[in-house]
Amino acid sequence: MPRQILKNVFGFDNFRLGQSEVVNTLLEGEHILAVMPTGSGKSLCFQIPALLKGGLTLVVSPLVALMEDQVAALKLMGVAADAINSSRDRTTNVDVWKRAASGELRLLYLAPERLMTDRMLSALSKLPIRLIAVDEAHCLSRWGPSFRPEYESLSRLKDLFKNVPIVALTATADTATQDDIVAKLFGGKGKRFISGFDRPNIRLEVHMRTDANRQLLDVVKTFSGESGIVYCLSRAKTEKTAAFLNDNGVKALAYHAGMSSSQRTNNQKTFMIEPDVVAVATIAFGMGIDKPDVRFVCHTDMPGSMEAYYQEIGRAGRDGKPAVAHMVYGLNDLRMRRMFIDQENGEADHKRREHKRLDALISYCEAPECRRKALLSYFGENQTDKAGCNNCDICLNPPEMVDGTPEAQKLLTTVIATGQMFGQAHIVDVLRGGDTQKIRSCNHDQLPTYGQGTELSKNTWRSIVRQMVAANILHLDVAGHGGISLTPKGQTILNGEAQFRYRKDVIQPQSVKKTRQGSGPAQAPEDLTPEQVTMLTRLKDKRTQLARERGKPAYIIFSDRSLEDMARSRPQDKAAFADVHGVGAAKLEEFADIFIPILAQ
Repeated sequence: MPRQILKNVFGFDNFRLGQSEVVNTLLEGEHILAVMPTGSGKSLCFQIPALLKGGLTLVVSPLVALMEDQVAALKLMGVAADAINSSRDRTTNVDVWKRAASGELRLLYLAPERLMTDRMLSALSKLPIRLIAVDEAHCLSRWGPSFRPEYESLSRLKDLFKNVPIVALTATADTATQDDIVAKLFGGKGKRFISGFDRPNIRLEVHMRTDANRQLLDVVKTFSGESGIVYCLSRAKTEKTAAFLNDNGVKALAYHAGMSSSQRTNNQKTFMIEPDVVAVATIAFGMGIDKPDVRFVCHTDMPGSMEAYYQEIGRAGRDGKPAVAHMVYGLNDLRMRRMFIDQENGEADHKRREHKRLDALISYCEAPECRRKALLSYFGENQTDKAGCNNCDICLNPPEMVDGTPEAQKLLTTVIATGQMFGQAHIVDVLRGGDTQKIRSCNHDQLPTYGQGTELSKNTWRSIVRQMVAANILHLDVAGHGGISLTPKGQTILNGEAQFRYRKDVIQPQSVKKTRQGSGPAQAPEDLTPEQVTMLTRLKDKRTQLARERGKPAYIIFSDRSLEDMARSRPQDKAAFADVHGVGAAKLEEFADIFIPILAQ
């Protein structure tokens, strides 16, 4: 029965990894936490049971844009779904509620703050609620990367709707976050389905910050004419970076919480519909992004944790095609992130956990071996049997590890001699024999180590300091002005009781610029003939036209895979068109007569 719905409504022949088990367990009436990679089809896991169970399924979604896109996609497939949210006028919301109350709807999408009002809960208690789906469930946990207080109230659902199965879905949850979700939503009961965290199509790159603007432009220009997301730490930097990209011929739009709601909505809509827009955003932008053809995600600053990083890079390559996650960082990122954690109002235990999570991200950044292994091992997915992924900067361009014990001892000696109160820049200046006002006024040009580090460049010394901080050899004073001091581990190296090896930072040459215009032939699968590639371009043009007329993202009409399947098989009638990937009964009726004439040309 589930497979019949899969084919007739959604147009798919087979379930993806993990989907079938979640669907069947929900049909049996059990609570489920499903942790599945971004782009693996989590929504299908509750949409199919919703259609089979009858009655009404409630879907809790954190963002209006996300629920609107999901509802639009379901309606195109002929599914009775709708949403009540703040972006709609009261008349529309009342009309949707009447349809839900009369039994016309199968899925009703709501934000948590609207669902958990006494009035809404009272009204819903009179309806046949058969299933509750909590999307982006990591928002429920204080240990997740995007905790939202209004999500905490969802813990009441298990008591308010007894015997109604609840499914919590997320792509981002380490063990602590999973435990928190299960405890709050299910009272510690229910099953967990963890179908892996690996996104092998995303190339992982982390580089030290040298010339941030040039490093960013190298990546963006490599994907000229395609969609990407650039994350910045502050609103001001977001605006500045967007202006920089526009000045360099890139169509870029800013997105941050300081903009008006209408500005944010318009910019996000443009990003979702147009094929060649780069969104430059703070972390306020992300969860509502279901765009499959994002080719790159760039971090101009270090994220706050491994979970946040994983969630943000998960916006890239949802269509399964090659994508890049690129991050640059420097010692100041470490200082800022530590400071943010210490300035939070949370309890000491919460801060301790957050520092540990940041430690894990720093270790990932400074990893001497395969980044994918480091990333997956953090989430408990060890790949000890594999030599490397061959799709990260370290596997593709392995760094050289060298003995840096003599250099470390010079640096540690200088840190002590200057009073363990100065920052990286001053210590490096002393080692390199700099002639600065600060050095002269403090008489640091009289120290034994003054000028004893000229054999290494300033960038190399900075890298050594950063790696020593990451390895807990040096302590970074985040509450003050970034002063560095020795840790007990640093003292053992200074005493000659331990060694220090460091990774030579690889300064990447300028990327080879690919002149890829638009989203046509350059992105076509290799197995397509030249004629099929031309046909694919025509199909994409028609899809774009239809999407613009509806004001919806192109992927809601048809995915790239569906269009590629059309270009290969060239269906000439409705019976053949029905066999195309992603063509269910409703899309067959709505789009066959539009696309078949193009395919017949």
